[in-house]
Amino acid sequence: MAIKLTKAQKKVRYDKKLCQLLDEYTKVLIAVADNVGSNQLQEIRKGLRGDSIVLMGKNTLIRRCIKVHAENTGNKDFLELMPLLVGNVGLIFTKGDLKEVREEVAKYKVGAPARVGLVAPVDVVVPPGNTGLDPSQTSFFQVLNIPTKINKGTVEIITPVELIKKGDKVGSSESALLAKLGIRPFSYGLVITNVYDSGSVFSPEVLDLTEEDLMEKFASGVSMVASVSLAISYPTIAAAPHMFLNGYKNVLAVAVETEYSYPHADKIKEYLKDPSKFAVAAPVAAADSGAAASAASKEEEKKEEPEEESDGDLGMSLFD
Repeated sequence: MAIKLTKAQKKVRYDKKLCQLLDEYTKVLIAVADNVGSNQLQEIRKGLRGDSIVLMGKNTLIRRCIKVHAENTGNKDFLELMPLLVGNVGLIFTKGDLKEVREEVAKYKVGAPARVGLVAPVDVVVPPGNTGLDPSQTSFFQVLNIPTKINKGTVEIITPVELIKKGDKVGSSESALLAKLGIRPFSYGLVITNVYDSGSVFSPEVLDLTEEDLMEKFASGVSMVASVSLAISYPTIAAAPHMFLNGYKNVLAVAVETEYSYPHADKIKEYLKDPSKFAVAAPVAAADSGAAASAASKEEEKKEEPEEESDGDLGMSLFD
C-alpha cells in the first residue's frame, strides 16, 4: 500500500526535483497550458521523453524554488524566468535542439468544440453546403442570420458565414449550431511563449531564423556601424577599410597637387599629363571590330563571285 504524502512532503519533493532540473539543464521553454487536458499532457510527455522533461506546478511554488536555488548556488541566471511565470504556464527543460522540441510540442494539438463562454482563438467560418439537417432545424440558422435553402429534404447553407470572430465569446446559439454540424473549430495544445537559454530570454520566433537570415542581419548591422563610425570619425573594425581607403585617396590627391610622389602616384600623374592614354583601349577595340566586319564582307563577296562566273560560263556555252 502506497504511503500518502502530506502537502508539506509534496512541496519538499517538488522543490528537490525542480532544483535538480535547474542544476542539470540550461535550456527551458515556457509554455501556456490553457485548455490542455491531462491525457493530452501525458501524450506530450511521452513524445518528448528522452531529452526533455515537462514540469507543471503552481507559479508561487516555482518562484520560491527558483529564488531559494539562486541563493544557495549563487546562480542567478534562472531568476530571468520569474517574470514569465504568469497564468497557466509550465516549464519544458531540454537538452535537445530548441526548434525541434518546439515543433514536437506543436504536433500534439487536439480539436475541441466551441463551448459556451470560451473566447475564440481563431475566426470560425461555417462553409456552404448540405448540412444533413432536416427542415425543422432551420430556426438555428434564422437566429444567426445564416442564409439557407431546402434541398432534397435537408437544409443547405448557401454562402460561407463568419459565425464567430477571433476574441469574441462563444454564445449558446453558436455553440449549439456547431455541435449539430459536427464542427470542432478550436484546437488546443501547449503554446511556447518564451525561450530561456543560458541566462538569455527571447521570443520563440527567433528559432525560425535561418543562417541566411542571421548573415543578412549581421551584414546590415556592420553596415550601420560603419556608417556611424565614418560620420563621427570614430575608428571601428567595421569602418577601418573605408577609413584606410579614404586616407589613401587623400594622400594620392596631395601627391597629384604637389611635387611629392611615389610609384602609384607616378602612374596617375602620367595619365593626367596625357589623357589620350585613357582612350587607348577604345580605338584598339574599334579597329578589331572594323577588321572583323571587313573580313566578313570580303568572305561574302568571295561566296558571291563563283555564282556570277558560273552564270557567265553557262551563257557563253549557249551562244556557241
